[in-house]
Amino acid sequence: MAELTMAPDEWSLPLLSIASVGLAGIVVWHLIPRRRANARLIVQIGFFLTMSVMLLDQHVVPYEAPRGDVTIAATVLAGVVKLLWWLHLAWALIGFVRIYLVVERKPREARLLQDLVVGVVYAGTLLSILAFVFAMPVGTLIATSGLFAIILGLALQNTLSDLFSGIALNLGRPYVLGDWIVLSDGTEGRVVETNWRSTHLLNSDHNVVALPNSFLAKLGLTNVSSPDESHGLSLTVRMAPTKMPAIVVDVMRTALLSCNAIQKEPPPLVKINGLDAMAIELELIFRVASIGQRVAARNEIFDLVYRHSKSTGLLLAMPAVSSVSLTDLPTEETAAPPRVAPVDLIRAIPFFSALTDDEQEALGATVTVRTYREGETIARQGEMLPSLMIVRAGVIVRQREDGDGHLQETGRLAPGDFYGETGLLAGIGEVSTLQAASHVVVYEIDQNSFAPLLLARPEMAEELAAILSARMAAFDEPGAPGQRHTSSRIALLRAIQAVFRAVPFKHVSSTQPAGHEKG
Repeated sequence: MAELTMAPDEWSLPLLSIASVGLAGIVVWHLIPRRRANARLIVQIGFFLTMSVMLLDQHVVPYEAPRGDVTIAATVLAGVVKLLWWLHLAWALIGFVRIYLVVERKPREARLLQDLVVGVVYAGTLLSILAFVFAMPVGTLIATSGLFAIILGLALQNTLSDLFSGIALNLGRPYVLGDWIVLSDGTEGRVVETNWRSTHLLNSDHNVVALPNSFLAKLGLTNVSSPDESHGLSLTVRMAPTKMPAIVVDVMRTALLSCNAIQKEPPPLVKINGLDAMAIELELIFRVASIGQRVAARNEIFDLVYRHSKSTGLLLAMPAVSSVSLTDLPTEETAAPPRVAPVDLIRAIPFFSALTDDEQEALGATVTVRTYREGETIARQGEMLPSLMIVRAGVIVRQREDGDGHLQETGRLAPGDFYGETGLLAGIGEVSTLQAASHVVVYEIDQNSFAPLLLARPEMAEELAAILSARMAAFDEPGAPGQRHTSSRIALLRAIQAVFRAVPFKHVSSTQPAGHEKG
C-alpha cells in the first residue's frame, strides 16, 4: 500500500488497469459455454494469475487490511481490485472442483459433497472480503452471531440432521448412484439421486421412493450391487423321504445345472437343512447376474425341480403344517413314483398339439431310447439330425461358435425339452452344438415314425412350418441372415414337403397362391 501515497495519477491508472482485467475476466468467463468447463477453468486461472502479478507489482497485498494513512479514493479503488481478486480466486477453486468431479465421471453421485465444498469456498471468500476489503472484525462478528446460530439450528433441526447424515453417507460411500440397496425394514430399490435432504430409490414397481438421509443413516443397509452386480439367492424345497438323501441332492444339483437363468461360477450348491419322517428339506443356493433376474431365476428353478423330480421318480413332501399320520407317509418301498411315459412328453411339445390323443399314443409307441455319457457330443453345429429327441433325464448344453471358432454356451436343455426338430421336419442342420453335461436319456422319434401322420393329414404341415419358424427365430442371432432366410415360413413349408415327399397343399399362405407351392 506504500504506492497509494503517491500522486493520484501514479496509482489510479495501474489499479484501474487491474480492475479492467478483473472485469474482462468475468465477461469472458460468462461468454464461454458451460459445457466447455475445461476452457472456463483455464481462462479463470489465467485472469487470476494476471491480476495477482499486477497487484504484486503495485505492492497491493489482497490478504492485508487497508491502512488508514491513504486517501479514501485510493482505499475504495484498492478495495474494488481486492474484491475482484477474491472473486476470481473463489471461482477458480470452484471450477477446479467441478472439473475434478467431471473427470471422475460421477458428477451426480458427488453432488452433495460438491455443494458442500462450494459453500465452504464462498463462505471463506465472504469472510476474507469482510476482513481484508472492508476491515471488519470477523472474529467479533462470528462470536456475536452464536446466539442466532443456536436459534436457527433449533428451528432447522430435522433439516440439519438430514444434511449431516447425507454428508456422512457420501463420505462413507456405502453406495453410489446405480446401486441396488436393501434396507433392514424391507425397502429396496436402485439409487437414482442423492441431494441435501434425501436419497431417491427406484423400486421394482418403477416408483421413486424418497428417503430422508437421517432415516436412511439409522437403518441397516445391504448393497447388493457391491462388489459386483451378481446377487446370491436361495430356495427351500421339501422332498418326500422315499430315496436316500444323496440321491435327492444329486437330482437337485442336476436341476440347478440345467438352469439357464443362473450363473455357473461360482457353482450352485445344495444343502440339506433337515431330515425327518415327513421330508428332506433342502436349500438350493445360487447366484444371478443381476438383481433384475431374481424372479425369472426362481420361476425357472421351481419348474426344473418339478421336471427333474418327476423324471427320476421323486415326490414332493407334504406341507409341514399338514396333519398326516406317520403310517400314511410314502416310503422307498411303498412309494409309487410317477411314471413318465413317452406320450406324456409328446403331449407337452407344441409340434404335436395338432394330433389327436390316439395319434399321440401311436407316435409314443414308436419311440426308441438313447443314452449319452457325460461330456459326449450329441450333435455338432450344422449337423442334420433326422430324428426328434425328447430329453427324458439329464442335462444337455447348447453351444455356438463365435467369430474365432470358439464354442460359447447359449443355453441348457432339461427333461421335457427337445431338439432335432429342424432335421426331422425340414432337413435343416442344428443351429448349435449339443453336448451332454450329465448322463442323458432321450426318447427318439424318427422320420419313418412321423411320416404316416403327416401324409395322412397334409394340412398339418403349415402349422408345423409356423411353429418351427418361430422356434428357429428364437435361436437366431444378429448377423446370421442365412438362418433367418431358412427359418421363413414359406421356405420351411417347402422343406417339409420335400422331406416327407408330400403332395401340394391346398392352403399355403394368404399372400402366396397354392399353385406356386410344389413338393
